[in-house]
Amino acid sequence: MTKGFEKMSYDIKVVLDNTEKFSAFLHKKIRAFNNKHSIHHQEVRKKEAVQPINIIVSDDNRNWIGGLNADVYWGWMEINDFWLHEEYRGKGLGGELLEKAEKIAKEKGATQSLLTTFEFQARSFYEIKGYQVIGEIKDYPPGSSYYTMTKKLI
Repeated sequence: MTKGFEKMSYDIKVVLDNTEKFSAFLHKKIRAFNNKHSIHHQEVRKKEAVQPINIIVSDDNRNWIGGLNADVYWGWMEINDFWLHEEYRGKGLGGELLEKAEKIAKEKGATQSLLTTFEFQARSFYEIKGYQVIGEIKDYPPGSSYYTMTKKLI
C-alpha cells in the first residue's frame, strides 16, 4: 500500500432494472462536477439561460401532427426533437419549420445549430438545409450510423 493512502471500504452491486433514484443521484453529481469545473455549465443552469423553442403543428381538428423543440444556449441552438406525421412529409413543411427555428434561434443570439440523427432518419434532409456531419458512430444501431451535425447560422 502506498504511504498516505488508507484502504477504502466499498461494496459493488449490479442492478439490471431501471433505477430512477440512482440515475437521478448520478445526474446530480455529474452536474455538480461540471458546475465546479465549467463556468459555462454554471451559467446555462440559471433559469433564464436556456431559451426553449417549441414549434407545434396541428391539423384542422387541432390534433398535433408534428413539430420541433430545441434549446438555445452557449450561442447554439440544439435541436432535441423534430418530427412530422408521414402524410405531411415531403411537402416543404419540415424546411419551413427548420427555417423558423433557425430564425428564432438567431434572434436569441445563436450563431450555430447542433443536432443528432440516425442514418434512417433525416441526414440527407439536414444536408440539403446546410448542415454538415461532424461526427459519425458507425454500426449504431447495427447496420446503420448515428450522426452529429452542425450548421453556422450567421
